[in-house]
Amino acid sequence: MPAPDSEVSNVVATIWRMEFPRIVAAVARLLRDVGRAEELAQDALVAALEQWPREGVPDNPGAWLMTAARRRALDDLRRRTMLDRKHEQLKYESPAAVAAAADLETALDQDVGDDLLRLMFTACHPVLPTDARVALTLRMLGGLTTDEIARAFLVPEPTIAQRIVRAKKTLAKAGVPFEVPRGGDRAARLGSVLEAIYLVFNEGYSATAGEDLMRPALCEEALRLGRVLAGLAPDEPEVHGLVALLEIQASRARARVDKSGAPVLLLDQDRSRWDRLLIGRGLAALTRAERLGGARGPYALQAAIAACHARALTPEATDWPRIAALYGELAAVAPSPVVELNRAVAVGMAYGPQVGLDLVDALRPDPALARYHLLSSVRGDLLFKLQRFSEAREELERAASLTRNARERQQLLDRAAAASTRADVVRPIESER
Repeated sequence: MPAPDSEVSNVVATIWRMEFPRIVAAVARLLRDVGRAEELAQDALVAALEQWPREGVPDNPGAWLMTAARRRALDDLRRRTMLDRKHEQLKYESPAAVAAAADLETALDQDVGDDLLRLMFTACHPVLPTDARVALTLRMLGGLTTDEIARAFLVPEPTIAQRIVRAKKTLAKAGVPFEVPRGGDRAARLGSVLEAIYLVFNEGYSATAGEDLMRPALCEEALRLGRVLAGLAPDEPEVHGLVALLEIQASRARARVDKSGAPVLLLDQDRSRWDRLLIGRGLAALTRAERLGGARGPYALQAAIAACHARALTPEATDWPRIAALYGELAAVAPSPVVELNRAVAVGMAYGPQVGLDLVDALRPDPALARYHLLSSVRGDLLFKLQRFSEAREELERAASLTRNARERQQLLDRAAAASTRADVVRPIESER
């Protein structure tokens, strides 16, 4: 007896979320068109919503959806073949057309293990701007709706919808092939894929704006995508470096906020709340990256820094000189003012606040950091340690004025108040990236 409509709808929604990326990837392999692949996948979903309440949920609902979408892709290709012929030939099936259809039937049964990898490289093609790559990745590989993506990034839903539509049109217009690139092109494109996953995680880990410090769903989605990519590209060291970084960072999630949702700085966190399973997974991924010769890749170096914190059972046990040295290596392979700021924090912890402050002050003229709230936050903390309380208060208040995250703003104002009254010791912020 068929299940009630509401129960079937819940089953369809659950299966769809799990299978959507694989279905789109498999259809896109046949059509070489990501946008059209998504449309046909949606057609299969509509068919399931129509048929399953009457006929019951199939034993293998994922396979049913996949077959329905791929058959629609085959019909789509056949229609294209027909439309390409001259009008007078429409009545006849030429031998070539029959053979092409047979080839397509065979293609439907081929292993699609690399399809997700192809979809990743397509969604993250450098022809797209970064924000479009992130949105398309979450839509195609994460299966998130435009509404979910919009809410995650605190932008209007029409903005995300337009971003995704433009991205698909750009890919089609540029004739981006649905394939995994080879050689040097693969290395360049892989960086784009890793960047998109990294940006998704970072937005979940430290939300740019809004009332919450974190958006756990984005962290989980980035972790899932990273693990999928590691399984599809097992010999790429930087993939494992990124996964190591994300696993270790995610291990601190429960300790990063208190019961009220307020941020808890790294050195004040209850380390017993860190997830040791995720730390173990992260350290294993880091070891794998190093064994593959990727110890000095940007993501592996960041993971090594995160590992120094993960291995320290207490804040006092943290190996700050090693962290400072690792930031120095990271600055050499991936130079940026933010990396230099993080290095200044580590140097200050290892060799004294005045040494760290000198490095921070050298960064102040950099226009890239002009409105970066963590520059003022770090400087304020170092000034506090040097007992220059009035200057510390001014810097922390400036940092609060620059952040768009409500939780972070309040924390900075609290620290500014502490500086003003020379009250509780405010520990320096250590970048968790």
